[in-house]
Amino acid sequence: MSTKTSAAISLTLIAVAFFVGVALYARLPDPMPAHWNAAGEIDGYMSRFWGVFLIPLITIGLLGLFLVIPVIDPLKFNIAQFRGVFNWFIVAFVVYMLYIYALTLAAALGYPFNMTLMLIPVVGLLFIGVGYMTGKARRNFFIGIRTPWTLSSETVWDETHKLGSKTFMFGGVMTILSAFLGEAGIWLMLVAMLAAAFIPIVYSYILWRRENP
Repeated sequence: MSTKTSAAISLTLIAVAFFVGVALYARLPDPMPAHWNAAGEIDGYMSRFWGVFLIPLITIGLLGLFLVIPVIDPLKFNIAQFRGVFNWFIVAFVVYMLYIYALTLAAALGYPFNMTLMLIPVVGLLFIGVGYMTGKARRNFFIGIRTPWTLSSETVWDETHKLGSKTFMFGGVMTILSAFLGEAGIWLMLVAMLAAAFIPIVYSYILWRRENP
């Protein structure tokens, strides 16, 4: 996917979400639900104004950051090698954010559902997408597993990201499975996410020490 296409799709989705929020504004309670506990129950509220506009504003801010990163990175020529995959990730991330937004509006309108059960599988899919992109990433300063050891060695970067791709995808699958385990599934999801992130960091140091005994 080209950068222009990715940006156009993302901006269109954010605009649609914004206008849906404006259209529903008068029907939404003030304050409206804004936070859920591990059981998927509402345990926090915020004003209607921020409940309607906060997520779209955060999403458009992150979109701007994602579009700027490949331009300002000193190793932007490496990013260009996997830019198509990164552009797909941008769209997927925007969809993820707006999915959370849709759930928030639905909860405010009184539709009954368990937020945890609705959210965890999508988080797992996002992790799988991150894992796929990790396997394609080339050495740069913003995207990927950026440790002192991966940034100092092309070989360490490549080998670490091969492993990291697998751990993130596995973490994503475990996260999806955790949705079927009730409240205990939250702990499986947290362990899977921590392992997915921590194992490649340790592995990158081990590889670097082999190169620099």
